Amino acid sequence: MNWKDNLLTDDARIHALLESSRRIAVLGIKSDAEDKKPAHAVPRYLQKHGYDIIPVPVKDVGPTVLGQKPYHSVAEVPGPIDIVEVFRKPEDIGPHVDDLLAKKPRAVWFQLGIRNDAAAEQLARAGIQVVQDRCMKLELSRLTEQQGQHWPSA
Repeated sequence: MNWKDNLLTDDARIHALLESSRRIAVLGIKSDAEDKKPAHAVPRYLQKHGYDIIPVPVKDVGPTVLGQKPYHSVAEVPGPIDIVEVFRKPEDIGPHVDDLLAKKPRAVWFQLGIRNDAAAEQLARAGIQVVQDRCMKLELSRLTEQQGQHWPSA
């Protein structure tokens, strides 16, 4: 398999990833006090639609976020991870690549407005699927609507 095959850009493959995933670690998640920011609102939406959200904040957020214990790094999260959703500026992703490679999730998703081709290539070469510059909430809503599906709620 060519590493470029791990760069997901088409709706069908992105939809298949969302449909087959349940555990999402959110790197850069915001605290419950910052619930209006996308880095909290998007994971909350996903949680309400049946996804298991694991907070991985980059600063102190208190003892829980969205009712879940936060972890200091992706590698510290127990068990397998389907997707790591990334809420970091493109220039701040580099220092997290080793952590992501250590955990080896099935996919890493850079949220809307976030693109880091060098990090994406490193991850893709390691066999990790990568989505860049797309909002997981919008994609889930749009793709399931196109399919005429009602996403199962928790």
